[in-house]
Amino acid sequence: MLSEEEKEELKAELVQLEDEITTLRQVLSAKERHLVEIKQKLGMNLMNELKQNFSKSWHDMQTTTAYKKTHETLSHAGQKATAAFSNVGTAISKKFGDMSYSIRHSISMPAMRNSPTFKSFEERVETTVTSLKTKVGGMNPNGGSFEEVLSSTAHASAQSLAGGSRRTKEEELQC
Repeated sequence: MLSEEEKEELKAELVQLEDEITTLRQVLSAKERHLVEIKQKLGMNLMNELKQNFSKSWHDMQTTTAYKKTHETLSHAGQKATAAFSNVGTAISKKFGDMSYSIRHSISMPAMRNSPTFKSFEERVETTVTSLKTKVGGMNPNGGSFEEVLSSTAHASAQSLAGGSRRTKEEELQC
């Protein structure tokens, strides 16, 4: 328990502290106003300060070891990915070339055309055509559907192969 005298001393100290806090707040407010005035005279505004802070932070980050290692690793990974995509593209092009050769010869050979491999390929092509037709939106503006154009192209190709039976062996190998 506090005596009456101690309570009075504490109350006086409390009033004094509150007065000092009020004074400090007023001084701080005056200093902040003065700071704003100086910045305005120097042409500094919030946007300029943010730009400067961002530039400094970005520069500081770029000079860190972690950033340099990450940048180096990602750069190396990008080069590897580019090479991998190039290899995949080459492989796909080769496969399409092989398929083209296979299709040309299978059209002229009924036994091969009825093989399970060709039927499986034919189903995949039909599925792809249906998918493309759905994605592209149906009708060809030049007349006829995509399937009709594909069918007429296959028919014309078959006729040219059937009519071209007078080809030499060199010409057949070039197909």
